[in-house]
Amino acid sequence: MAKNRIATISRRTAETDITLQLAVDGTGASRVDTGIPFLDHMLTLFAKHGLFDLELKAKGDVAVDYHHTVEDVGLVLGEAFKTALGDKIGLRRYGFFLLPMDESLARVVLDLGGRPHLVYDVQAPTMFVRDFNLALVKEFFRAFSNSVGANVHIQLLYGEEPHHVVEAVFKCFARALDSATQIEARAADQLPSTKGML
Repeated sequence: MAKNRIATISRRTAETDITLQLAVDGTGASRVDTGIPFLDHMLTLFAKHGLFDLELKAKGDVAVDYHHTVEDVGLVLGEAFKTALGDKIGLRRYGFFLLPMDESLARVVLDLGGRPHLVYDVQAPTMFVRDFNLALVKEFFRAFSNSVGANVHIQLLYGEEPHHVVEAVFKCFARALDSATQIEARAADQLPSTKGML
């Protein structure tokens, strides 16, 4: 297994101030404080089910809207994975998972091949969990995809309860990303591409 696949990223703008520490080969430990309780909950689940160690502190203009904070956290998380994965030698590269959460079933397929693209096919039955607009979940994943350079396909096969829907998506994404970031023992010294670069 690759060692020291870690990253510390800080990003400050007029809208947000974010510091994030990531260990790809972790145990699922996390400390998350974004000022948005629902996002904290989802990122804690993400770390736990992906076995990523994650420390995240974000301050944003949440009195205006949650959009800037959600999007910028996605950007910083993607940058952290890109930094931690380094040259991608031995990387499995592709990940896939299906995950049930009560009545909801999510599917995530992704490729860490350096070409950002997001397909997000999730229709929640309502647009809010308390004051959190679920449209922001797509913005989070778009920002992550662009920042890390990943082709990410997220689909809700079915689901009724909005919290379950989003929880299924984040847990499924974590499991798929965990799979994609593993080192392939049979090709641990090889780049997973016939192009010679990722």
